[in-house]
Amino acid sequence: MRAFVSAADRPTFSEAAAALSITQPAFTKQIQQLESLVGTPLFRRGRHGAVLTSAGTALLEHARSIVELTDRFDARAKRMSTGDEGHLTVGFGLSSITVAPRAVAAYRSSSPGVSVRLEDMSSSAQIEGVRSGELDIAFARMPVPQDLRAVSVLSDRLAIAHPEAWEAPPDEPSPARWLHEHPLVRLSSGRGPGLAAQAARYLAHIGAPSDTIQEADDLQTVLALVAAGVGAAIVPESARNIAPARVSMHRLDGESASWTVGVVWRADNETPVVRSFLDELARISDGASRT
Repeated sequence: MRAFVSAADRPTFSEAAAALSITQPAFTKQIQQLESLVGTPLFRRGRHGAVLTSAGTALLEHARSIVELTDRFDARAKRMSTGDEGHLTVGFGLSSITVAPRAVAAYRSSSPGVSVRLEDMSSSAQIEGVRSGELDIAFARMPVPQDLRAVSVLSDRLAIAHPEAWEAPPDEPSPARWLHEHPLVRLSSGRGPGLAAQAARYLAHIGAPSDTIQEADDLQTVLALVAAGVGAAIVPESARNIAPARVSMHRLDGESASWTVGVVWRADNETPVVRSFLDELARISDGASRT
């Protein structure tokens, strides 16, 4: 098809062959093969060059369309193979509510041909999403199952969110007595199983009760209940990014109060788009560590 279009656009086969950087005999053979395939001559050859036959004229625009589509296919395939075009689905949770959107924004800027969708879900749901292929990338609690690949990107820890008007929990010793004396609201374990387990471990470690007076299905509602004075809540410290103005945060110390979040993906799904996103995230993390 490309040889046919080149010959139609130039007065001689030698000029058409030169335009395609092939020898004239090889070029002529391609034209002959095409004519054999369609079953009719496409050019009338003469001393002064080659002229399209009526059949050649009728087929020329189809040939141009085929060449154009092939070029577009090749160009798009190349962009996809280099990660410059494609689709990416990213899961994130509250602990990564700052880093994940920031990484996606930077990635969209550097790779405008890639469409990105963000999904807010718990770490356990993200792990299943990566395994099933629903997610390409996850920002989930570490450690992750051995069948997945992961790199640590940030750490978070528990904090007590309480109404601003309340007396703050003591820094030392532990806030066990304070927690015993104040009602608690919490995120439902179905919505945040990782947070629920982390809070339970911390409360068990300091010997504090884990009774709650109310649950909510999202952290914003938990914080709204805290702001309204319903009770205090044990939340990730990163929740200060979305906490209402009337909520104060008290950071909790100790190993049982902290955890690491990693970026997670499947080794057999490390597509060019996934790889380019991971590279962009590494660049952002490196830049943040230098500032």
